[in-house]
Amino acid sequence: MEVFEKIQSVDLQKVIIGKQKRKIIYLVNPVSGTTKKSTLVNLIEKISKEQELYCEILPTNQRGNYDFLIERIYKDNITDIVIIGGDGTVNHVVGALYDQPVNFGIIPYGSGNGLARAAGIPSKPKKAFELILTGEAKPVDAFLVNEKFACMLSGVGFDAKVAHDFATKTSRGLLTYTQQSIINYFKAQPYQFEVEVNKFKFFTDAFFISVANGNQFGNNFTIAPEANISDGQLDIVIVQKMNKAKLPFAVLKQIRGNNKLETLVENITHRNILYFQTEEIKIKNLKNAPMHIDGEPVETKTDVDIKILPKCFNLILP
Repeated sequence: MEVFEKIQSVDLQKVIIGKQKRKIIYLVNPVSGTTKKSTLVNLIEKISKEQELYCEILPTNQRGNYDFLIERIYKDNITDIVIIGGDGTVNHVVGALYDQPVNFGIIPYGSGNGLARAAGIPSKPKKAFELILTGEAKPVDAFLVNEKFACMLSGVGFDAKVAHDFATKTSRGLLTYTQQSIINYFKAQPYQFEVEVNKFKFFTDAFFISVANGNQFGNNFTIAPEANISDGQLDIVIVQKMNKAKLPFAVLKQIRGNNKLETLVENITHRNILYFQTEEIKIKNLKNAPMHIDGEPVETKTDVDIKILPKCFNLILP
């Protein structure tokens, strides 16, 4: 078993923090993704025992309440919280515990795994587990959407409508998400927004506005090619009103990185897609476009205030 042999050969100094041996709690979302997690859980338990590494495996909390872990972190000297799930699970766990003295790890098991992909975390669970033991925790950014925590991507408009419809489906995965995207494409109409950046305001009719910390929606769909999870900036992508026949080609151009970052907002009326960076953005959602945070539907708001949280939490990275 090649992966098992690799993990067995890990230098034990990699799992030591100072003089303190690492103590890891794994939080497993039992319903995320489309494959079973029992093989991975068994491997984690086996390797942790072999390495004499403290390991505890718990289910995630549907309500996102992890207050019970705060006491455990201090009482039992927990050093790492590892999330086995998708972007929604990562959002709930990190959002509840990011101000605690722990490192976070991700073993991606969701439909899109946007943050894990943006961070370079392996998509194969066994490889991601190996990274938990050998990687280095580094500070990464997050942001607030009306004081709600986000670590990957938030948006209003078309992409949020897809997220809302996707959340109602019993089957998950890329195929279902693609189906909902196609259905909503034919029904899509632009929404009206007022955008404020650095005290500069402008109005736009747009199919959607994405605010990205990482560079993608998930599934390697790279909506903000220049985004970096540690640069202290939010990448803003505004897909403005255009002939709908042009829409897929304009978005494809954005995905391929053909749209260069603008200093702020130049030639607003002459560009199909606006792409720029900022630390804070305010959006007036004038037609109640749907909203999402890290791919999870949220209640629509008229006033949407978004600001960066630089170096917000420590994530185990390659």
